[in-house]
Amino acid sequence: MTEQGEMIRFKFGLEEIALQNLEIYTAATLEATLLPPPEPKQEWRDLMHQMTELSVQVYRQTVRENPYFVKYLRTVTPELELQMLPLGSRPAKRKVSGGIESLRAIPWVFAWTQIRLMLPAWLGTGAALNEVLDQGQRNVLDEMLAEWPYFQTLIDMLEMVLSKADAHVALYYESHLTQDEDLKVLGTELRQRLQDAVQTLLSLKGESKLLSSNGVLDQSMKVRKPYLLPLHLLQAELMKRRRLYLEQQQAENTPVDHALMVSIAGIAAGLRNTG
Repeated sequence: MTEQGEMIRFKFGLEEIALQNLEIYTAATLEATLLPPPEPKQEWRDLMHQMTELSVQVYRQTVRENPYFVKYLRTVTPELELQMLPLGSRPAKRKVSGGIESLRAIPWVFAWTQIRLMLPAWLGTGAALNEVLDQGQRNVLDEMLAEWPYFQTLIDMLEMVLSKADAHVALYYESHLTQDEDLKVLGTELRQRLQDAVQTLLSLKGESKLLSSNGVLDQSMKVRKPYLLPLHLLQAELMKRRRLYLEQQQAENTPVDHALMVSIAGIAAGLRNTG
């Protein structure tokens, strides 16, 4: 078992919380060992393979084939500003002119999380689920959701991430940081896909709103979201000022760098999803 470095402090920084987490890990390990889940049916595996192919196709069409995608990422998200943070074992800094192949995993996820679009978690997944539902395989999906722990966990994780996404916050970053019509068209498309993914998941689970069956996380997010909104507004403004300063002064550092790093850390701590 491994933990992300930034999560160690949250899960093991206080004795009572550390004991609680160790109990959860122990109970889960015992359950998986003594009461192993049933072997998944071949029908389930085949459908998962089909959905995987559909999801990958949609993902690649957006990420690799849209000519404005990388520019959107580096304009609307703080992907380039993340180079100021010590991320992982390698620097986040990369060539601004590079394409999708120049991106690295942690800044990639971190950047979309900061603007609450959470794109790597759902792009393609919602479309794949929706297509399978349209093909009339609802009964198989229901069976997988009820009897296959792997699929249950996958859907629960998707629901958790979608509950933290916020298209309005993403739109604010976009409207604050670019006037490029091509980027705005792409942003509109991405936000619509986000809403479609949410509706597909709700249809699959037969629920009217996200986290209907997870009251603890739902309440936790209701408490955290009001603190996150001002950080997002502040971060978008700091990004705008920093870029303007760099453009005018031809400098490597700006007076707002520290404040921007604090906003990045604050949003990451509030969402508990980073990279």
